Amino acid sequence: MIGVAQRVLEARVVVDGQVIGQIQKGLLLLLCAEQGDTVANADKMLSKLLKLRIFSDENGKMNRSLQDLDGQGLQGGLLVVSQFTLAADVSGGNRPSFTRAASPADGQRLYDYFVAQAREAHPIVQTGQFAADMKVHLINDGPVTIPIQM
Repeated sequence: MIGVAQRVLEARVVVDGQVIGQIQKGLLLLLCAEQGDTVANADKMLSKLLKLRIFSDENGKMNRSLQDLDGQGLQGGLLVVSQFTLAADVSGGNRPSFTRAASPADGQRLYDYFVAQAREAHPIVQTGQFAADMKVHLINDGPVTIPIQM
């Protein structure tokens, strides 16, 4: 499972001109299931993501996680967007190959599982739409962008 976590001041996903998911301060996660991934990969990804210390503490040091923001009187949001293109292989030519990506059925099953688990673990979870043509708007904070592979 591949993820790209971006610390954001705000982010939203638009499908067919309509905002379908939106957060203020928090994390935007671009998420891709690969062939062979299981719910164990999704569980590890979520655990890592929620505990990843990439938010500033009172001294300006990246020492707070998404879960820690509640202790600062803030509620950080999590916006999860499926993006199978993270599994692209460009080693063989100029056209990306996506053979490492999970099948659409497996990808959706793992994405839905990840989102359900995230909603149980965190108070603010928004999503994109699996396999849709989405427009993702964000204000990257820092910028802080962390690739994660589980």
